Amino acid sequence: MTVSVLVPSSISREAEDKREATRKLGYVARAATIFRADRLVVYPDRDGETGQFDGGFVQTVLRYAATPPYLRNEAWGMRDELEYAGVLPPLRAMSQTGSESTGSGSSRQGIVTEVGPEGRVRVNCGLQHPISLNVPPKMAVEEGERVTVRISSRRPVRAKLIDDPLPGLSIEQTDLQAALGREDAGVRIAASRFGEHLTVGRLKTLAGRVQHDGMTVAFGAPERGLPAILGIEESAIEAASGQDGAADNGVEPTADPGFDLWLNTVPDQGSEVVRTEEALFATLAPLSLRE
Repeated sequence: MTVSVLVPSSISREAEDKREATRKLGYVARAATIFRADRLVVYPDRDGETGQFDGGFVQTVLRYAATPPYLRNEAWGMRDELEYAGVLPPLRAMSQTGSESTGSGSSRQGIVTEVGPEGRVRVNCGLQHPISLNVPPKMAVEEGERVTVRISSRRPVRAKLIDDPLPGLSIEQTDLQAALGREDAGVRIAASRFGEHLTVGRLKTLAGRVQHDGMTVAFGAPERGLPAILGIEESAIEAASGQDGAADNGVEPTADPGFDLWLNTVPDQGSEVVRTEEALFATLAPLSLRE
């Protein structure tokens, strides 16, 4: 069961400067972290991108935000896109694999700083000094590569290198259709003000499906929602979603890339515009509830 959050490469299109764009992306990453998303996917929206805050900028800032603080300097160095990285809110991601000091262990990211002889490497994983670890059989690593380290004790240090995916939020880039077509996509939801209103009754049904299958939730950009990005008429989505008594008119959004549901999670919004980072919190919070 996985949770994927999809945002467009145009998500920072309304930002007045790099500082504001960076802060906005920080709250996108924070929302994904709070609600334990496994993947934060940036899908292309070339027509909506403006100026310097294109898809490359968005991915760089999000990947930096998702990098553990103890690895950031070594992993990223100095980059123009990260000029205002200091305004990013801390994610403070909790380990999903146990405590940091008990026998159950915890997984964390590390960077290989040196490849030595006899299958040993030195890894910076946020402890006081880089630690020397054995490389598991059939696992090849290179200097500068990020790896997963399982720590079972800090005093004394007991740790091992494991051939597992990196823990924490994964930042990926792919097109919308491919993201929705993944085998583990779960319930595929389009967040839009033109979708079906989220009600108590609908949430009860959704909660069971999401808990069992996981979910993929896609969001639009400021002043450019999913209908505009996909070239779908807003009226077609409203009709297909059953709003305004139009539930049975047979209208289908022809450019729909494969959503199971178009959902409006702020059905009585008091502002003309709900920003993307606000929509993430408003949508992921109720969808994270359990039966």
